[in-house]
Amino acid sequence: MTANREIERIREVYAYYDASIREQRKREPRNIGNILLARERERHFATLLKGLSFFPTSCRVLDVGCGRGDALAWFHAQGVPARNLYGVDLLPDRIEAARQLLPGARLQCANAEELDFPSETFNLVACLTVFSSITDQAMAKRIAQSMLRVLRPNGAVLWYDIRYSNPSNPHTRPMRGQDVRRLFPGCKIHLETISVVPPLIRRLGFLAETLYPLLAAIPPLRTHLIGLMVKP
Repeated sequence: MTANREIERIREVYAYYDASIREQRKREPRNIGNILLARERERHFATLLKGLSFFPTSCRVLDVGCGRGDALAWFHAQGVPARNLYGVDLLPDRIEAARQLLPGARLQCANAEELDFPSETFNLVACLTVFSSITDQAMAKRIAQSMLRVLRPNGAVLWYDIRYSNPSNPHTRPMRGQDVRRLFPGCKIHLETISVVPPLIRRLGFLAETLYPLLAAIPPLRTHLIGLMVKP
């Protein structure tokens, strides 16, 4: 599969997500399960980034696959100046939404295989549920290499992605620890499991808040990996 075919496939998949009532229902921001998943993820982000001396005020951040800018908005809320926030995404409507959310950020509709930045530009590069959406292994490798090229020495890649196959979504693939290590050879890698099975927690309604900590304590129910890859 060529990169152009894979790019077109990804665009078609996201057009389907946008048009599908079922997919939109899964992403409902008011669902308590989705709220709890986001809270846990952001707590872990804060803990992971606390150990980085450059974060937040002197940190330059690139979000690869930035979508509508939610992660960039979180970085801004932690104290990263808007002028130090950069994002790239394949989808023009996502970039336009991110511009509305963060007018001061620097955003591009672009293919992350060829990031248009000088080498060693960024302290932190985020990739959040990005690589599970790329089925072309060669393309995934080129994106990872491009990310490492623009990352400064002792800078970090912030990772969050699924580690299990999703039978209800054939458009994604699991990204296990060994897959991450193959993408970022030579980096110091720290990964943890996180996120209670989303379809389960979304269906628990008012019970979700009480049950989330209990379910999160069971390792097989944690469906994602979160962590940092530090560049030598």
